[in-house]
Amino acid sequence: MQILENKTALITGGSKGIGYGIAAALMAQGMKVAITSRSQANANEAAAELNKIGKGEAIGIKADVRDFSSQTHAVEAVMKKWGRLDLLVANAGVGFFASIDDMTLEQWHETIDTNLTGVFYSLKAGMEGLKASKGYFISISSLAGTNFFVNGSAYNASKFGVTGFTQAAMLDLRKYGIRATTIMPGSVATYFNNHQPNEKDAWKIQIEDLGQMVVDLMHMHPRTLPSKIEVRPSMPA
Repeated sequence: MQILENKTALITGGSKGIGYGIAAALMAQGMKVAITSRSQANANEAAAELNKIGKGEAIGIKADVRDFSSQTHAVEAVMKKWGRLDLLVANAGVGFFASIDDMTLEQWHETIDTNLTGVFYSLKAGMEGLKASKGYFISISSLAGTNFFVNGSAYNASKFGVTGFTQAAMLDLRKYGIRATTIMPGSVATYFNNHQPNEKDAWKIQIEDLGQMVVDLMHMHPRTLPSKIEVRPSMPA
């Protein structure tokens, strides 16, 4: 089993939802975690809550995955703070759901630029750090990355892209000893698309479940790689 204490992680979009759940699970293992948000206040607030866990250490960084220089800044902040990057989780994402008639150009570009290009920017910025640590790259795709649906053109395109990108990147990265996995969740109890998690979400995947999945991947022997993981509620509502 891999020892995670004092290893470091950078999680994009980590101030709430899936990213926060992953950060909390890693913190409980004693890891040092940097979370990003477009809002420095939100990043700081989430980091302060994470630091109450009592293990590890968390910092908040203002960064926008749509901007490569912003992602480079985030990685540099991690390296300056801790001197290494062991895990990069490309989690930041948005969703606009509309027909082609109603989808605006702005909504299309924000979806693709955040969900797909942002994953590329994050990995590109973190490559040298991951090479040095023989680290792990994890992208958060979706079951929408293999299953298309009405009004899903932009979101489906972005998540199909993330799934394909990560699987191809896995082939590029493994020669450096870097592992790569894409996690493809179904319904998760998060704030995604302006949803407010509530007691009616008990049937959904919980953010701590995905956090545990990432911990399990990190603990797995480096010789073994689950490169693509579909995860869905056991009993849908």
